[in-house]
Amino acid sequence: MGEARKEAGERGVSLEEVLEYRGVSSDKILEAKVEASGIPVKSLGGVKVPFDVLKFVPEDSARHYQFVPLGLKDGVLEIGMLDPSDLSAREALQFIASKLNLPFRVYLIPRSDFNAVLDEYKGLGGEVNKVLGELETALLEEVPEVKNAKVETLLVEDAPITKMVAVMLKHATEGRASDIHIEPSRDKLRVRFRVDGVLYTSLFLPIKVHDAIVSRIKILTNMQLDERRQPQDGRFSARIDNREIDFRVSTFPTAFGEKVAIRILDSEKGVKSLEALGLSGRNLEVVNVGLKRPYGLVLVTGPTGSGKSTTLYAMLQLLNQERYNVVSLEDPVEYNVEGVNQSQVRPEIGYDFASGLRSILRQDPDMIMVGEIRDKETAGLAIHSALTGHLVLSTLHTNSALGVIPRLVDMGVDPFLIAPTLVLAIGQRLVRTLCPESKKEVEVAGTVKAKIDEELAEVPESERKKLKIPKTIYQALPSSACPRGRGGGSEFLKFCP
Repeated sequence: MGEARKEAGERGVSLEEVLEYRGVSSDKILEAKVEASGIPVKSLGGVKVPFDVLKFVPEDSARHYQFVPLGLKDGVLEIGMLDPSDLSAREALQFIASKLNLPFRVYLIPRSDFNAVLDEYKGLGGEVNKVLGELETALLEEVPEVKNAKVETLLVEDAPITKMVAVMLKHATEGRASDIHIEPSRDKLRVRFRVDGVLYTSLFLPIKVHDAIVSRIKILTNMQLDERRQPQDGRFSARIDNREIDFRVSTFPTAFGEKVAIRILDSEKGVKSLEALGLSGRNLEVVNVGLKRPYGLVLVTGPTGSGKSTTLYAMLQLLNQERYNVVSLEDPVEYNVEGVNQSQVRPEIGYDFASGLRSILRQDPDMIMVGEIRDKETAGLAIHSALTGHLVLSTLHTNSALGVIPRLVDMGVDPFLIAPTLVLAIGQRLVRTLCPESKKEVEVAGTVKAKIDEELAEVPESERKKLKIPKTIYQALPSSACPRGRGGGSEFLKFCP
């Protein structure tokens, strides 16, 4: 240890860095720190620190004194430190806390977490904070001899607001978010990103920028700027990091103003194979056999955001052969599949799924993909297309694979038409990827066991004997050491020919 301290002094680096260089693991170093200081450890586990917490400690102070804010819990500011024995750092922390009039609690954190938080200062919050500063400056600048003050103010605001929206879109795309939620409240504007199915608050903005941000998004999507009482839908495309990204936008009036939800569609991610989506064994065989049928209806079901479209594209890729004419109707076209005739519906001009399906039948198709069966007319046309020698693939919103039958009946499809046309129904959900480095053991007991027993009660006795119920299961946790992502969990309902 003496040699390590001497080397640290000579090189001008910390003792921890020297020990890591010599092969001592970060976990061992952290254990030694806990034993020496008695301060508990806190790990971020890959979870990002919100911008409204980062602002409590200036970036310069965080880098110099090597402590960062981790969260605000029950009115107490949680601080992560690398070296709690550093008196100058403790004094600086005490000074900051007294200025904020907030009590604080100190935790030891791994250097990897410390560096991750420092990177966040340069991320979304930092860029937006800079743009907010530009906006404040712009609004304070005097504009000489303006005839229409309102118009001029909008022109002055335009550049910072444009940057702010661009920063949000860029960081959401880089962070692999699937959705952006912009939500107004009484005194602030909350921005949340949905990553791997979970919403995370990314930052809070002053409520005064809400109208300008919504207006900017409406301009991009050609929505009506003066309509704030009714929901509106639109879409636009932008080039981010040399990739063409599509954004589907929906506005919704709330008590404090319009809420905006933006779905991110990266058409250049590419189409995955069925195996890459997690299908194997019997389930993969059932799908392959179903897709070899000359005609019939294949439905993928599940709630919004459960990966139904991704599964359809994987099937489409499998059917995409030179001898077949494969045509699709989509809203919107999420992935480009070379060799498939893809068409995007436009309900605003009367080109919807129903009218598009009528036109497709005059295009001599072999296989047809309909993005979604939404109404009675589309359901009827899909059934009749399947009856007249076409293989039809589509999605439907139900809770389970078995739910497709009552759903089709509810849409007005005659029950006697379902049996000869329905080939396969797939109920789908997305679950987080389970990595060895980031999993939590959960005992199969209580409500968990009761739910498993309830589901198994409906399984035939012959199949139930083949199943082995584990005593423990694992819950996936977010972690910087584990690649993020989700895989499909599916149930298959095969109908006899």
